[in-house]
Amino acid sequence: MSLERTLTVRVERISRETPEILAFELAHPWGRALPGYEAGAHIDVHMPGGFSRQYSLARWSGAPSNAPSYVIGVKRELASRGGSASMHERVREGDLIAISTPRNTFPLREEATHHLLMAGGIGMTPLLAMAQALAARGASFTLCVFARSEEHLAFADALRAPALAPHLRLHLDQGDASQRIDLQALLADRAPDTHLYVCGPGGFMKAVRDAAAHWPEDALHTEYFAAPTDANTTTGLPFTLKLAQRGITVPVAADQTAVDALHEVGIDIPVSCQQGLCGTCVVEGDGEAAEHRDFCLTGTERRSKVALCCSRAKGLELVLQL
Repeated sequence: MSLERTLTVRVERISRETPEILAFELAHPWGRALPGYEAGAHIDVHMPGGFSRQYSLARWSGAPSNAPSYVIGVKRELASRGGSASMHERVREGDLIAISTPRNTFPLREEATHHLLMAGGIGMTPLLAMAQALAARGASFTLCVFARSEEHLAFADALRAPALAPHLRLHLDQGDASQRIDLQALLADRAPDTHLYVCGPGGFMKAVRDAAAHWPEDALHTEYFAAPTDANTTTGLPFTLKLAQRGITVPVAADQTAVDALHEVGIDIPVSCQQGLCGTCVVEGDGEAAEHRDFCLTGTERRSKVALCCSRAKGLELVLQL
């Protein structure tokens, strides 16, 4: 398995979206097109201080083959471990930074006849790109955006563009009752073939998932910023990885991840978030025998795929197609 490609881009423009959110436009240093992507994709950004973080692309590229530039939104977190602080305080227009090529673990589902997009705060970024892509193809969709107030509404101009405005429902915590959305009422009844896409802070994600608990698992698609605080993505019982294509077995200790065990024997598995969020470390395998702890695979995908940075075996052995 090869490492994904890394690009060097120039910070073309930095703009203030809200008191806490900056938008960064990233372009090729020589003015060339960047690799294209489908709505819902994200990139890794390698920033000053040695930090690497994943950010969703907040604008639909218009074509899967190439893009003139990338736009990301970065919220300055008060409890930042260094990533958002580095982007806000150390990155300037004209700087060159390294990023990964786009990848997508949060795609639009072609089988859906209606798409319900639900965004909390900065979680709007992938859903904005989705809404733009759906509008361009004349698809049926609703975009629900939850924000504290008008002042805290990022990418407001893009949201209110003529193509999106008829599909937009805006919930403002500090607005009057007419500017609020009742999650229970909204998600009480699911129309046939409607798919739900959710991105936002942990509390928002939980509230939506609770309200949509009766929805079919494969109709609910989520993208998390961080693993829930009660998630265990590292420890468990020891087990053995059986690598079907190589015909070897690799032991995994109780306090070790499958990725680390494979790295120890010289088998390279690309990783990024190491929380089961981004999908970089997903491989084909006996998903039925896995204890899945990721937040990026659907129920159907979990039958034949495993996120190696966090998932473990239910029993003594887990077979992988490696």
